[in-house]
Amino acid sequence: MRVAVAYEAAGPAVVEDLPVPDVGPRDVLVRVTASGICHTDLNVLDGLSALPLPIALGHEGCGIVEEVGAEVRRVRPGDRVLASVTPACGTCRRCLDGMSNHCELNPIVKAAPRFDLGDGRWAPAVCGCGTFAEAMVVHEASVVPVETDLADEQLALLGCGVTTGLGAVLNTAGVVPGGSVAVIGCGGVGQSVVQGARIAGAAIIIAVDPVPDRRAAAVRAGATHTVDPGEGDPVEQVRALTRGDGADYSFEVVGRPELMVQAFDMARVQGTVTLVGMPPVGETFALPAVRAVFSGKRLAGSVVGGAQILRDFPRFIRLAEAGRLDLGSMVSERVALDRINDGIAMVRRAEGVRTVVV
Repeated sequence: MRVAVAYEAAGPAVVEDLPVPDVGPRDVLVRVTASGICHTDLNVLDGLSALPLPIALGHEGCGIVEEVGAEVRRVRPGDRVLASVTPACGTCRRCLDGMSNHCELNPIVKAAPRFDLGDGRWAPAVCGCGTFAEAMVVHEASVVPVETDLADEQLALLGCGVTTGLGAVLNTAGVVPGGSVAVIGCGGVGQSVVQGARIAGAAIIIAVDPVPDRRAAAVRAGATHTVDPGEGDPVEQVRALTRGDGADYSFEVVGRPELMVQAFDMARVQGTVTLVGMPPVGETFALPAVRAVFSGKRLAGSVVGGAQILRDFPRFIRLAEAGRLDLGSMVSERVALDRINDGIAMVRRAEGVRTVVV
């Protein structure tokens, strides 16, 4: 079975022919049909995440179940499934409290060895998935059966990026109709935040990104205004577009500390600031303490958009089927598994919105 493995920080992804991992009692063997390339994969490749190397890459994908363990109850062979960046066992305290995006099974899934590299080493898979492969073996808590006619390349995006962005708007921030929204970073997740704001009924949606093509794509996705950070202070530009007040809701979707501070500054008094981007491990950011208190702003981190995957995957699929969520426009490039490094290079160059391995 071919699978893309990262062996050393800042090195390339290496497509290896590895044995199919054993299927445990609660494991599922999935033939991968499509996988999006996420910026988080770049952090892993560059050694900027907390995940160990070597590691099997990819965490945003879909496929067909080919085999299940003896204790699996969620899916059966032949099911079409979405893999999730976070598991949802449905029975732990956090899942029962409506926080399945923080499922207690998550550390176990991330640490589970899956791929035998043949030299005495085992490679875990990113987020317990490893979607840059012909097949993957995952815990049943990390897959959700779906029934839809959406194309694989569109469905796969819901496994991480689209759900993260859409969920940040609908679940974490709770954007209401008529509100104003500023989005810093308009890659795949940022475009999903823009679409989420449109779906939520925001009146003003400001897309902030230095790349012209991404600003243009954001307008097609629903942005009412764009800001080029190269043309002046983006905070002041956002304030000028919101009658000097700042946005009701601001989102940082890049994962850079200085942009998190910008997102805080872009929000109005008692506005909501949502941090979505994945920063390199060990990074910090600072806010003036008095201003943070007296501004009354709400600062929230958003893990996978606060998604409860057993609930949100089906409802986001329904939005796509109804034409309210445009997944097709987000697929900007398709590459075969053997061209995975070409696809990764496109993401590094900020080309397009989402590159998909098919």
